[in-house]
Amino acid sequence: MSLQLLDAGLQDEVAAMQAAGRAKPPERVIVDVIPPDGARGPRYKLRGSDQAFLRMNSNSYLSLSHHPDVLAAADAATHRFGAGPGAVRFIDGTFRAHVALEERIAAFCGRPAAKIFNSAYTTNLGVALAIQNKKTFWIGDQLNHNCIIRAMRIAGVPRAHKAIFPHNDMTALRTAIESVPTEIERVVVIFDGVFSMRGDYAPMDQIHAVLAPHRGRFLQGLVTIVDDSHGIGAYGETGRGTEEVCETRADILVGTFGKAFGVNGGFVAASPAVIEAVRQKADTYIYTNPLSVADCAAADAAVKLADGEEGRQRLAHVAARIAQFRAGLDRLGHETIPGIHPVVPLMVRDTERTSRLVTGLFDHGVLAVGLNFPVVPEGDQTIRFQINAAHTEADIDEVLTVLQRLARP
Repeated sequence: MSLQLLDAGLQDEVAAMQAAGRAKPPERVIVDVIPPDGARGPRYKLRGSDQAFLRMNSNSYLSLSHHPDVLAAADAATHRFGAGPGAVRFIDGTFRAHVALEERIAAFCGRPAAKIFNSAYTTNLGVALAIQNKKTFWIGDQLNHNCIIRAMRIAGVPRAHKAIFPHNDMTALRTAIESVPTEIERVVVIFDGVFSMRGDYAPMDQIHAVLAPHRGRFLQGLVTIVDDSHGIGAYGETGRGTEEVCETRADILVGTFGKAFGVNGGFVAASPAVIEAVRQKADTYIYTNPLSVADCAAADAAVKLADGEEGRQRLAHVAARIAQFRAGLDRLGHETIPGIHPVVPLMVRDTERTSRLVTGLFDHGVLAVGLNFPVVPEGDQTIRFQINAAHTEADIDEVLTVLQRLARP
């Protein structure tokens, strides 16, 4: 058998993506990590380059992936139970590390129960599969992450049973909830906690105020789901994310261990009834091997650290570096979107200049992400910077100095 015909067709499709500006660039390969040295934070070596790079594009907001407690926990669990689970969770693939992590993250999030997945992406798919029925209506923010959009599609939500409101537009949300058909029995309002391209967050207190008059209107309830993958652990006085910042809670919380906690995996935290429905109905939980015990033990250790004094210190350090970087951008006359989260967007609003600045940053040893149309709307071209606990004051000054140099004619 031959793949020649398929190869040709796929090559044409990728070429079309490239022509439309939607293709991903070649992946850079990290081949080494240089530990912090004096006033400098860690640096990264890439395949094919002798340059040492400062990463301003990492989701590891608390910089825990190299923490000795995290590494030791992963190592001990692996040596005791092995590198892989050997089965799905329903077929004796559940180890005590899985249960311990579920208990740990449920307590951290202030919920009675939780279920872990291989990623937050598969968590959202699984939650949607568990909740959706023929009389469910979904309402979502226009800028929701791809995994939420995909979750609705995979769960089979018909077009007539969903509404999308413009980003953080409470008037439009009110119109959407008021327009839900009378035959609907269950309503789900779903949104990101932190919108990862912008660094702004959902005004959960305002969302709940809009929804409050409708709470008793539907036979099987009106529930909110927040995917706070970029928020949980990363901001808020104690790292509880957008719920803590807004001083309110969603009915169901989706999150990840792969960002602030610096490890791997996703989770949903909610009532025991919701978690059991997820366990029974979520294909992305049922039909795949779970996280390794190493992943679970590492995540358990990371959440424990985040919940203690060291976690508070790291949060305070991140907040100081965010303030330093934002003050520097203001001083240099750059436009950004106001916020308190580690994601700090530099609004360039021009495709050619965005690409030129990203290349210039790279040439000066700084890794950052440029977002051009059609990834973002025309006119919203952005460079996304992400601050983490490993960044030092000198690191932030270095990035600002590079930006100053690049702004010169």
